[in-house]
Amino acid sequence: MNIRSLHKLFIRKPILMGVMVCCLLWSSGCQKDDDPFANKAPTIELLSLTPQMVVEFQDSLVFNIKYRDNNGDLGENDPNVKNLFITDNRIGIVYDYRIQQLAPSGSTIAIEGTLQVVLNSVARTDTSLAQQSATFSVYVKDRAGNKSNVVTSGAITIKEL
Repeated sequence: MNIRSLHKLFIRKPILMGVMVCCLLWSSGCQKDDDPFANKAPTIELLSLTPQMVVEFQDSLVFNIKYRDNNGDLGENDPNVKNLFITDNRIGIVYDYRIQQLAPSGSTIAIEGTLQVVLNSVARTDTSLAQQSATFSVYVKDRAGNKSNVVTSGAITIKEL
């Protein structure tokens, strides 16, 4: 192709040039991900934390958590391994729990569902107050050690006994 032909194509035919550029941009942005399990870390969402007001040392907190794990390695059969962590954001105390294995070992299937975790009791950290607010952060780890996103609860109130 000579210079005159290129000139006609790109200068005199701006619509054709625009279409060609759009096609190139579109095709470069539409590449498929070869690995459907590329996101190996589980994800969680805090559906609820109830109740909103508790009496210290008496009432339990119930966390309802939605999870998704694209490769199915969330959960553990070994009772000594902890893989769900709840942090009291007031003073950094971490409560650890075990999620039982949710899919067979060696499988690579996407799993999702809900978990209900009970924190048996909480206390005020500032006893000069009759009541205190608290928030909690939650995350999980899969068997490969991948940490999920961290979700933080809204504030709950802890009342004096």
